[in-house]
Amino acid sequence: MDVARLTPAAARALFRDGLVRPTAGWCRGWTQANLIAVPRDHAFDALLFFQRNPKPCPVLGVLEPGQVNGPLLAGGDIRTDLPAYTVYEDGRQVAEVTDARDVWRADLVAFLVGCSFTFESALLEAGIRIAHLDQGRNVPMYRTARRCEPAGGLSGPLVVSMRPIPADRVADVVRITARYPAVHGAPVHVGDPAALGIRDLDAPDFGDAVRIGPDETPVFWACGVTPQAAVMESRPPLAVGHAPGHMLITDARDSDYLVL
Repeated sequence: MDVARLTPAAARALFRDGLVRPTAGWCRGWTQANLIAVPRDHAFDALLFFQRNPKPCPVLGVLEPGQVNGPLLAGGDIRTDLPAYTVYEDGRQVAEVTDARDVWRADLVAFLVGCSFTFESALLEAGIRIAHLDQGRNVPMYRTARRCEPAGGLSGPLVVSMRPIPADRVADVVRITARYPAVHGAPVHVGDPAALGIRDLDAPDFGDAVRIGPDETPVFWACGVTPQAAVMESRPPLAVGHAPGHMLITDARDSDYLVL
C-alpha cells in the first residue's frame, strides 16, 4: 500500500478500522493536524494559551462541544479517525487508545493544531531527505527548557520536533518551512541541543530517536505536542490528544497554508 497516495478519507477509514501507524509520509499534499480536546470550562484558557503561543500552537480549527466532525474532516469522526489517542486525567496519562468514544464527553472542545508533517512534502520536493521517514521511525520530540507564555490555569514548556539536516541545506530548510507559518513555520533553533535544555538527542520525550550523520545538523521546530505537555503540568480533569506522531489527516491541502 502506497500510503503517500491515499486520500485523507481513505486513510481515516483505515485508522477507524484499527490500523495504528505514525502518519508521517501519509497522504502527501494533504495537511495533518494535532488534536487536543479539553472540557468547555477549560476551553477559554486553552484558546488563550494557543493565541499567546502561536509558534507551537497554530490553531487550524475548533469543534463546538459535542461536535465530532467539521470542514477539516468532512463526514469523519474526531473520536475514531486518528490512529491513536492519549487520555489524561488530572494531568496524568491514563490510557492510549485507538478509539476515543468511550472516554469522550459531550462537553469536550476539540482544537486542531498545525503539524510540521505538513511541510515535509515541500522539503522532499526540494531534495531534502527526512531522517524519520528514511529510517521508518516516528519523529523525535523533546521537552525544552523554554517556557510558553501561560494563560489562565494552563502553562508548560515548549516541545520541539527535530530533523537532522545536511549542513549545506539548513538555509534552504529555513526558507522553505518559513513559508508555512500555520504549521509551525521556520525552526526555533539550529544546532546545539543544550541551548534548548535538551541533554540527549538519543532519548526523546516523545517519538523515536533517529540516526544523525556526521555531516548533519539537528534542526528544531516548535511542536504541536506542546499543548499535551501543558496538560501534564496544569492538570485539567480530562484531556484527549493524539498519540504523538499519530495525526489527524485533514481534507485541507498543504498549499492552503503556503504563504507566497
